[in-house]
Amino acid sequence: MGKLNVVILRYLSRDDFRVLTAVEMGMKNHEIVPVSLIASIASLKHGGCNKVLRELDKHKLLAYERSKTVQGYRLNYGGYDYLALKTLSSRDVILSVGNQMGVGKESDIYIVANAEGEQFALKLHRLGRTSFRNLKNKRDYHKHRNKMSWLYLSRLSAMKEFAYMKALYDQGFPVPKPVDYNRHAVVMELINGYPLCQVREIQDPAALYSEIMELIVKLANHGLIHGDFNEFNLMLDDNDHVTMIDFPQMVSTSHTNAEWYFDRDVKCVRDFFIKRFHYESELYPTFKDIRRACSLDVEISASGYTKKLQQDDCLLHPEGPEGEGLSGDEDDDDISESADDTHEAALEDVINIEEYKQAMLELEGLNIRKDTPTEENATEEHEGAQCEEEVPSEDIQKETVSDISKDLEGEEENEVEDECPDLVDLSVIKQKVKRQLTKQQKAAQRRRLQKGEANLVTKERRENQSNIKSSLEGAYFWG
Repeated sequence: MGKLNVVILRYLSRDDFRVLTAVEMGMKNHEIVPVSLIASIASLKHGGCNKVLRELDKHKLLAYERSKTVQGYRLNYGGYDYLALKTLSSRDVILSVGNQMGVGKESDIYIVANAEGEQFALKLHRLGRTSFRNLKNKRDYHKHRNKMSWLYLSRLSAMKEFAYMKALYDQGFPVPKPVDYNRHAVVMELINGYPLCQVREIQDPAALYSEIMELIVKLANHGLIHGDFNEFNLMLDDNDHVTMIDFPQMVSTSHTNAEWYFDRDVKCVRDFFIKRFHYESELYPTFKDIRRACSLDVEISASGYTKKLQQDDCLLHPEGPEGEGLSGDEDDDDISESADDTHEAALEDVINIEEYKQAMLELEGLNIRKDTPTEENATEEHEGAQCEEEVPSEDIQKETVSDISKDLEGEEENEVEDECPDLVDLSVIKQKVKRQLTKQQKAAQRRRLQKGEANLVTKERRENQSNIKSSLEGAYFWG
């Protein structure tokens, strides 16, 4: 976690950034990314991934790790800084990086400028420092996960801070104007002032004390508690007005320990004014003075606002149906119309079935015409009547319709079977086989290149040769 050195950034090529991005993507599922996986993700056009990795390792943008089971590379804060700066510069947000302004317990602050010469503050989150490694147990960045990368936690912290800053700035709070963010880097407005911890004298301590306490209450009325509201996170300008910074640890007023966090922020401010300015006031806010005016904690998902609380809010404020304004008579009319529509649809289905039966009977010549009977077919009608008494007409229709449909299906299947040999062409089969073979050949070539880029066999041979050489020299020395 050394200082940011951007001199090498201008000399890095496109392949270098491609390899750095490949290592970052591989670290989503691997703590140590194997070289073969890096080469597979990077897919450099002309190869040479192993050479690029060694150069990046030499400039301390990557770290080579070797254990009993796996060996590979992992991304450190230097490479992560370069990826963030490259993205921000490609967006034309920043053009140059200046001096370091300050170092916090979780971040480093630098001065940056864009192409027009306008200066901003660049905050690089660096979670995982030696003195603040208990952070995973104190905050809910990782939620239910047991193990997390410090780089990913820094990314989540920057994302939360940018979301808080944007929401508070839109609501008119005295916070820096957010510009952009990427990965663990946040670009914001450069405040012309000093931290309150460096201020020794002010003209009106009472006015400043009142302004800070009103700010704490205003935050709570919007559903948020700063959680680390002290002299180190307050900037004082030339007019003795405060600007609030550092928001990743904000909690919701719905948090189980919200009152304790609120009282702690108030106590920090009171103790500072007593020690530094010898000012003590009997008036100070309490958690009972909060009057909820807005729900910023819901919008930005502050710590402590859980899914259970969100479900409770939905129960207290249910969403009505779209037709909520309809009267009772209109509802009854709609119900009756829908019932009539369903009845008519059922009748139409019955009529369609009867028409289908009649049409099938006409195809087979079984339709009985309603003509007057003649003397010649009187006996046939009499015999038909006796048959109709024995077997119902509906059964006859059902049997004929089912037989006709089965015959039609059988004819269609025979036609499809006859047509299948004509549809398959030998040229199509040749193209499919050729395509499959080329795909297998490309996969085999890709595996061979990945194995070569890993350079594991060559490393093992070199190590064996060095061991043999050292042992022979020792044997020669001892005679």
